[in-house]
Amino acid sequence: MLIGAHVRGAEPLVEAERVGAQAVQVFLADPQGWKKPVRRPDADDLIAADLGIYAHAPYLVNVASTNNRIRIPSRNMIAQHAAAAADLGARGLVVHGGHVGDGDDVAVGIENWRKTFERATFPVRVLVENTAGGENACARTLDRWAQLWDAIGGYDVGVCLDTCHAWAAGEDLETIVERLTAITGRVDLVHANSSRDPHGSSRDRHAGFADGTIPRELIAHVVREAGCDVVVETPSETQGDDIAYLREALGL
Repeated sequence: MLIGAHVRGAEPLVEAERVGAQAVQVFLADPQGWKKPVRRPDADDLIAADLGIYAHAPYLVNVASTNNRIRIPSRNMIAQHAAAAADLGARGLVVHGGHVGDGDDVAVGIENWRKTFERATFPVRVLVENTAGGENACARTLDRWAQLWDAIGGYDVGVCLDTCHAWAAGEDLETIVERLTAITGRVDLVHANSSRDPHGSSRDRHAGFADGTIPRELIAHVVREAGCDVVVETPSETQGDDIAYLREALGL
């Protein structure tokens, strides 16, 4: 189990050392844009570093969409970012579960996810991440996860479990890992985050462990149950303390 951090800015290795991270999660292009990633100037240094590396796809990616102008570019973006992630030796590419439009059938979005894996293979494993809100989301509740996994579980696809998102969706964090793995058979990465909002809020606003509404012991419980790599996506000023807490709580 590696405990890492999502690092922003041009110097991920410096940030990793500052917060005591054993792994880093990075964006490979503008997280709010559609531009194809280019090779990072620090790519060779990242590859040489003794760190686990994860990449996160831009937030705009939504292969579940019924809108061709979103879905097709989203599929292309996954392919492009997976190739760039593979160049870094990344352990996975995190992609949000996505959603359909208001009034659309979620089953169509889930079928669009299936077609994504049916039509392409990727050089790193795509890790589908649970999301916080929206009745039209494909990976918010475990009921939806069951439908999604029926469609894509036969492909080389993984799972990223975000504690803030699960909390916002109203899920029970005491049992979330047991119930999710009963569906998927796996959790590949945990995003260990607290929340600024109450349970079931449907709001995706991360907080540091000491400042958020999720008991930090509950976050550590999720990490312990999952038994996989962890990335802390809390504010940069709290990441060092949050990583230190997880190490202490888990006896690492």
